[in-house]
Amino acid sequence: QMADPFLYNTGERSHYGCLGHEVQIDYLKAYVCRPSFSTDKAVIVAHDVFGWQFPDIRYIVDLIAGHGYITICPDFFKGTKPWTSTDHWADFPDWLKNHDPVKVDKEADVVLKYLKEQCGAKKIGIVGFSWGGMAVHHLMLKNPQLAAGVSLYGRIVRDSEERYSLLNPTFFIFGEKDHTISLDQIFLLEDKLKQYCKVPYKIKVYPGQVHGFAQLKPEDMKPDDKPYIEEARRDMIDWIKMFV
Repeated sequence: QMADPFLYNTGERSHYGCLGHEVQIDYLKAYVCRPSFSTDKAVIVAHDVFGWQFPDIRYIVDLIAGHGYITICPDFFKGTKPWTSTDHWADFPDWLKNHDPVKVDKEADVVLKYLKEQCGAKKIGIVGFSWGGMAVHHLMLKNPQLAAGVSLYGRIVRDSEERYSLLNPTFFIFGEKDHTISLDQIFLLEDKLKQYCKVPYKIKVYPGQVHGFAQLKPEDMKPDDKPYIEEARRDMIDWIKMFV
């Protein structure tokens, strides 16, 4: 019986009134939030298993936009049903087969084209959480158009040398108590990046934090976790500001 890796507690959540709006881009729906001034910098947000409409992810999109980036979260599930907290964990492997986080290249290209042609973006970064963190790790190996990436607790799967030749600066954020990603896996990642990676990278582990810790809205945070959540978000934004 596998532990349930993705599902942090989504029960008690406050309502969130979003600041952005939904758009249709080619065959994808997306949620976009723009800063109050015009900019040629943009950030793509890769959602977790709960999909592009999940309030926590929209909160993150709005947060990043508030720092001066055109921020967009496309529906990487292309209209198919996201995982929900009432689904049965036994069905997760089948669901994941149809929602492969490394099969996101086409969607990324569609969104990059939109940001460049419709929004005037010249520099574009990407941030992803859990499922989206894996997507970010993949895209930072494959897509040179992405100036920088932040992968938050995206599990590193399939160990091979190709997993470490990042094209542009990438920051990996992990929780110390994440039961889906062991500290051994994190040390291995660090070790391999030292060997193979030719661009700036960073790995940081946040004490006592579980999977999914960084995307909680302020009113859903536990007081003990709040400083680490805020620190992780600051670190994420700082990385983006440094390279995008």
